[in-house]
Amino acid sequence: MFTEQGYDGATVRAIARKAGVDAAMVNHWFGGKEALFAEAVLQLPFNPREQLTQVLGGGDPATLGERIVRTFLTIWDAHDGGIFAAMIRSVASHEKVAKALREFFHNNVFGQLAGVAADHGEIRSNLVASQMIGLGVVRYVARFDPIAASDVETVVKAVGPTLQRYLTGPLD
Repeated sequence: MFTEQGYDGATVRAIARKAGVDAAMVNHWFGGKEALFAEAVLQLPFNPREQLTQVLGGGDPATLGERIVRTFLTIWDAHDGGIFAAMIRSVASHEKVAKALREFFHNNVFGQLAGVAADHGEIRSNLVASQMIGLGVVRYVARFDPIAASDVETVVKAVGPTLQRYLTGPLD
């Protein structure tokens, strides 16, 4: 359903109807559309929206960039980056999956992240996304050393300030 109609077009009711169950069951077992999408299409071991909510509310705004990088690496490292690599490969080879992924992250991650910025929220959140996707590709898909072999804190110290500038610094 998600790959056919995209994230926005697929409703919990329509998904439940196609599966032959009540919509309340979908919400009960998956906790809502976001978690179902993460499980069914992205096969993520976590809910990105919940993780970002924790990161955004978890400390000093001046260290948000570091917290984002630390959380990203800690989650993906726990799964050896394999799920991230599979997700990137799927997006690169299937336009319907790419569309569904774009809609999901636009609705559940970028909007939340854009709300942190005092100005240019969409641009800032997309800059953060570009940095994190690039980092993920280097670390988990291409596995370029020394980034692939570096410990989390080394990468956090190198990349965190860049994310912080994207979030709160000047864009000129």
